[in-house]
Amino acid sequence: MDLATQPLTEKNRDAYYWRLLATAASFTLFGVGGMCLRLVIFPLLGCLPGDAQTHRLRARQTVSRCFWFFVRFMARVGVLTYDIQGAEKLGRPGQMIIANHPSLIDVVFLIGLVRHSNCVVKQSLWENPFTRGPLRRTDYISNDGSMEMLDAAADALKNGQTLIIFPEGTRTQPGQAPAFHRGAAAIALRGAKILTPVVIKVSPTTLTKAEPWYRIPKRRVHFSFRVGADIDPQAFAALGPAPQASRKLNDYLHSYFIKELAEDERSAH
Repeated sequence: MDLATQPLTEKNRDAYYWRLLATAASFTLFGVGGMCLRLVIFPLLGCLPGDAQTHRLRARQTVSRCFWFFVRFMARVGVLTYDIQGAEKLGRPGQMIIANHPSLIDVVFLIGLVRHSNCVVKQSLWENPFTRGPLRRTDYISNDGSMEMLDAAADALKNGQTLIIFPEGTRTQPGQAPAFHRGAAAIALRGAKILTPVVIKVSPTTLTKAEPWYRIPKRRVHFSFRVGADIDPQAFAALGPAPQASRKLNDYLHSYFIKELAEDERSAH
């Protein structure tokens, strides 16, 4: 019998309110941490010697370590659990990491795992006082939908950076299949040496689109990250002109994620 369908016991009720408190503490920590990075840590790092590339790498590694500390904090206080399969395959030069986007903190996990990665992030984060400072220092790429964004992402890959991107552009609606925009496929064809899919599953769903942080599930959330086999973008580049190749690669990726997520759903029942 599924315990989630049973009435809450006193013990479960205590755990629920503890997790609610721990979730509030986690979001507070994230906000305070962002302001500390902006006002204290990054100005201090900026005083260290080095060229622009060195400063950018320091900033990215600092954000990555802070994000991983945040993940570990949430795990330690009982907000979530997680498992990661294939993390050793992430972080190679010219690698584009592509993932579905079921939850608000997917990007926190992936940036935490890949210490020096670049990332395509949504435009609104550049206007958020807690995140705009770190974004400026790390030189992450704003997902404004422009050709300049596509060029910047492709150039980053050509220069040997690892790039994380969520082709949906926003979080998946619960109960719906992911819908990929073609921009990610176009970037991969123009600059990626390898394309590596990461399938993310969150059970039960939480922090989905338009869902407030305090609406937590009745049991602890589990995040599962499964790194798939590498895909060679040039195998699709050979299938025709750029628009046609981009469409075929996007269709392939879309089908891949739908299949993998469907298999996870079947195995869970």
